[in-house]
Formats: sequence, structure tokens, C-alpha cells
Amino acid sequence: MPLCARQRCHAVLTGLAALALGLALTGPAAVAAPAAVAAPAADTWTEVGSDRADPLTESQGLASVEVPAGSPNRYTGIGTIPLSLSGRGWNHVGDPDASYDGHYVEPYQRDDGNTKMFRVRAPDGRWSEYVHTLSPGEALNNSWSAISPDGQWMLAGEWGTMNRLLVFPTPGVNPGTSPSADLPQAATVHLDHAVRDVQGCDFLDGTTLLCSSDDPAGTLFGITKPLLRIDLSAPPNGTADITGHVSALRQLPLRSACSGGFEAEGIDYDRRTGTLRVIVVSPGFCVLTDSKTYRFTRG
Repeated sequence: MPLCARQRCHAVLTGLAALALGLALTGPAAVAAPAAVAAPAADTWTEVGSDRADPLTESQGLASVEVPAGSPNRYTGIGTIPLSLSGRGWNHVGDPDASYDGHYVEPYQRDDGNTKMFRVRAPDGRWSEYVHTLSPGEALNNSWSAISPDGQWMLAGEWGTMNRLLVFPTPGVNPGTSPSADLPQAATVHLDHAVRDVQGCDFLDGTTLLCSSDDPAGTLFGITKPLLRIDLSAPPNGTADITGHVSALRQLPLRSACSGGFEAEGIDYDRRTGTLRVIVVSPGFCVLTDSKTYRFTRG
């Protein structure tokens, strides 16, 4: 989301969490969003369950981590930002991802300047920071990261209405990266259809991305808050630009005891179970009680 909007969201979440201490919140019967039908697409994801998403620690993004074996799923939210980072201005964390060898990457942004940062946790538990200086015309927002199946390349996205995704060498994995050097943009994915307010993407396979869009208008695909599929013309390799074909698969679930504006957040695909998970934050005070991580399976 835009920087100013994210700041307001952080303040609201913090205030609501404090108010929630000792408060039993009741509300009217569940309010369902108006039904909407996406354009037909050759991929179906069926909702199979959900889990409550904590508004402070599970409201921005999520990632399944395969290495070390038995690692728990990781989540991000304003409550997961270390004080050492927020004290240096890195006050927003987006949707993370993890390589198949266990490198976990969190995208960070700040309110000013000309850099964004990716924080990497290696399989041995050590953390490091990789800073990227903005390319000409690049937005300051750092909404998400998605690591290619070969581990060498990472896609990232900007907020707003965009016709591209950014390609970087995966920090901590690609041998061309170092915490002491600027993390360069290596290439661009040119989309054949505009996308709006993408909050997270994850690789389904080497040339397919699934993405969560917080689009509030619904003018691009005929539905608000769509689950998107992006088919790449080739696996990213960092040496040449590629293209991406965008299609909307369905509207994400918008259910709450409160009415108002929902926010679609991060996304994760776990290849071990074939489970897709997407965070949807509820409106108003219900952000505390019925924000959800929804689970989907294919077919």
C-alpha cells in the first residue's frame, strides 16, 4: 500500500490491539461481500479452510520454510519488525519468501530516501541485510518478494497500478550478491495486463506466479481483491527481460462480522502439500477478531 496509507494502517492496528486487551468484542451477523464473477481462467483454486491471522504479527505476509526440516511457517506484521530496524527507519515489512534451500527473505521499506532493503535469514540462523538503491522511476514501496525455484533470482513488486515486476539476484543465495554491495536490479518482467496493489506473489513452478491483489476498484479484471496468475515467457535468469501473461482466477474471500474495506495481504504456496495460503485482513475492529489466513487447494 502507499507509504502514508501503510502508516495509518500501522497506527490503527497498534491502537486496536491495545484496545483489545480484556475486551470481548461482539458484532452483527457476518457480512458477506457482494458476489462477483471473474473472467474464466484455466486454473481453479478452491477454499478448504482458514486460520485466524493475528493483526500485529500475521497481517502482512507469510512463507513456508523447508530447511531446516520441521521449520514452522513464518509470518510478518508490524509486530515482527525488530526495534533495531525500525529505529533506523525501516518501518514496514512486506510479504516474505524462502528458497528451497532455506534462505528466508523479508522485504523492507522506509518513508523516505532512495533505498529499499531485503533482510535474509540463512539456514544456520544468521541474519544479514541487502540494500538496493532505487533504479530510475522505481517506486519506494517494497511490497513482496518471490524467489524462483532454482533459488538464484528474486522477483519483487511495487505498489499502485503497474505493468512490470522487478527481477533481482536472490540476496544470500546468488553468488553475485553481498551485504556490503548494492543489490542491483537485474531485469524486468513486462506484464501484458496492468495489475493494481499487488501484496504478494509466490512461484507455483518455474514459469508461473500466483499473486494476491488488494485492488479496491475492480476495474482491471471485473472483481475486487483478485487472486492473479502470471505466466512467464521463460524462467527469470537475470540476463534478459521477460514477459508475463496476467489472468484473474477468482475473488479472494471477503467475510467478516464487520462491514467495510478488507485488505488482501501476503500469499504463500507450499509445494510439499500443494496448499496455497492468502491473508485477508478484516475491516474496522474486526481486524482483531476475524482476519484470516485462507487455505486453498487446486481443483
